[in-house]
Amino acid sequence: MQQWDLSSLDVEPQRPIVLDSHPEGRSVALTLRSGERLQEHRVHERAWLVVIDGEIEIEAHGTTERSGAGVLAIFDPKEDHEIRALAESRLLLISRRGRARGAIPM
Repeated sequence: MQQWDLSSLDVEPQRPIVLDSHPEGRSVALTLRSGERLQEHRVHERAWLVVIDGEIEIEAHGTTERSGAGVLAIFDPKEDHEIRALAESRLLLISRRGRARGAIPM
């Protein structure tokens, strides 16, 4: 087993840390400075975004939601979205990779 204390993980802005990466998926910790954004993009697989600390806005489907520490956002495959930091924010992104034939669903 591997584990991380996300509340004390030191992640510098623009220097994401890949916590784990396997054919099944990956987890990445990142920090956005206030005003920074992950411009509108589309993930190819399902993705989970956890706000560890800070405050962000998530824009998807023409609506914008404010999200703070403890929030989990789930993005469907091929869903367009944009993330904007309203304050310096530490995030955890977990993404599922495409499934190989016969693989067990995550």
